[in-house]
Amino acid sequence: MQKILVANRGEIALRVMRSAREMGIKTVAVYSDADRDALHVRYADESVHIGEAPSNKSYLVGSKIIDACIKTGADAIHPGYGFLSENAAFARQVREAGLILIGPSPEAMEVMGNKLSAKAAALKYNIPMVPGTEEAITDVNEAKKRAVEVGFPILIKAAAGGGGKGMRIVESELVFEEQMQLAVSEAVSAFGDGSVFIERYVSSPRHIEIQVLGDTHGNILHLFERDCSVQRRHQKVVEEAPSSVLTPQIREQMGKCAVDVARSVNYSGAGTVEFIMDENLNFYFLEMNTRLQVEHPVTELITGIDLVKEQIKIARGEAISFKQDGLQINGHAIELRVYAEDPDNNFLPDIGTLKTYITPKGPGVRVDDGFEQGMEIPIYYDPMIAKLVTYGKDRTEAIDRMIRAIDEYKITGITTTLGFGKFVMQHEAFASGNFDTHFVSKYFTPGSLNKGNEEEALIAALVMETLLNAKAVAINNNIQTEDSNWVKNRRG
Repeated sequence: MQKILVANRGEIALRVMRSAREMGIKTVAVYSDADRDALHVRYADESVHIGEAPSNKSYLVGSKIIDACIKTGADAIHPGYGFLSENAAFARQVREAGLILIGPSPEAMEVMGNKLSAKAAALKYNIPMVPGTEEAITDVNEAKKRAVEVGFPILIKAAAGGGGKGMRIVESELVFEEQMQLAVSEAVSAFGDGSVFIERYVSSPRHIEIQVLGDTHGNILHLFERDCSVQRRHQKVVEEAPSSVLTPQIREQMGKCAVDVARSVNYSGAGTVEFIMDENLNFYFLEMNTRLQVEHPVTELITGIDLVKEQIKIARGEAISFKQDGLQINGHAIELRVYAEDPDNNFLPDIGTLKTYITPKGPGVRVDDGFEQGMEIPIYYDPMIAKLVTYGKDRTEAIDRMIRAIDEYKITGITTTLGFGKFVMQHEAFASGNFDTHFVSKYFTPGSLNKGNEEEALIAALVMETLLNAKAVAINNNIQTEDSNWVKNRRG
């Protein structure tokens, strides 16, 4: 493998290219009209223009990616995450073109890309599941009957989906039909597939995922867990490793389950098995993401393993060079996704120019980004600017470093989630580890980011009032000392 084309953009494209360069492998960037001057284009050894700014005319067109690969003589394609990274049809195109996809087989993608077929595969290994249906349901009356059997509240979920699309919480039988129709409609719109299924709703869940690696020699192992429970719109904003609630016994059980899930599809490459955990620390299989995750840096920091390099080695046919019992957790890492979003306006995306862009530095701070000062945030893609990651000897130090790093991170010209990140780090629920996926809805409201300023202003006002009162007393008593600058006002 002499040359890799990275079929992505921004920070993940740069992340992959840097590891490839360390391995002595040349890289090829692809770019749309919106990314002509992007950092990943400048960093790569070669670059190829693949179309207009909208992703469905550039980054999502598999034939253009493969043509660019052939044109530049690249041996392999790294899809990053998003775009074509979990597209089984694209994976087959790559294979048919005689190229290497740095990722799992299209067959594994296909099974794990659908929540119902993923559950069926995992059930062969007796993986714990949330009580519910094991098949798609289209008949509303039958679905309602099954929901009553499972017990309300329940979740209606799109079989083909993710990111909260096609998902509805139903509290009672009275509103079931309406909510199911909405879920099916949203699933069709988002995924072109209206298949839905039913699960019991876990009211206070934590989102715990396990990083796995598999090779083509039958070796599969896990690299411990990440806690991704701080979310907005069912999408992660803050992730950490390890989790603050897992016991060594539960960690071992979850790791074994994750390995078994990967084994059920002969998985090779890097992947993530996701679980939901209730307040009693019972865990249930959710799905498997057949790609590198956005939050992979926290796993890298606590294990010392470069996951991108491992992906490349596995794609070259090498066996994983370490064993499960050789891995251990060292320290604690936290990641904040720095989005161009307005937290006080329901996290709506913001666009504009990065008038000021100064990243934090110092011990235990890592910034994976794809921008520099003066660049525009394009409207066509995910609004993530960077991943701010901190590492410490323990969770407290990682939190303290995150607060310091947020304070040092200077961004003007657009609204970002940096302030929200500081709100999370300083919140008692997060600091104590006593939180779940409802953190945002429970604790964060419009104006939350200004409360700190309001409190500071109130304290300042109280101090000033105290000083003024003391001054008045001093004047009234004609007090004048060597240490006082207060003098009685005289007219005349």
